[in-house]
Amino acid sequence: MYAIFETGGRQYWAGPEQVISVDKLDLEAGDTVEFDRVLAVRENGDMQVGKPYVEGAKIVATVLRQGRERKIRVFTFRRKKNTKRLMGHRQDYTAVRIDEIMV
Repeated sequence: MYAIFETGGRQYWAGPEQVISVDKLDLEAGDTVEFDRVLAVRENGDMQVGKPYVEGAKIVATVLRQGRERKIRVFTFRRKKNTKRLMGHRQDYTAVRIDEIMV
């Protein structure tokens, strides 16, 4: 069984007992979160696709930790113009463990 859901403007693939990183949620470690924007669910070979969401489906997850991804460097360079710019970015994330997928 697995589900595809949406949170923070992105789509995620999730199975039971899987740990995934989603965009930052304002929750503490140990809190429970429900994702109700489920786009598709596959259970016992049967696929349900929502229009746009599957009715009555939700995913229950537990927040494990808050964190930040590795730094990426963004370098802009314009040749023959002597223009260079170096920037860095670290994305915030929330690690969640999928406890249950309910249809």
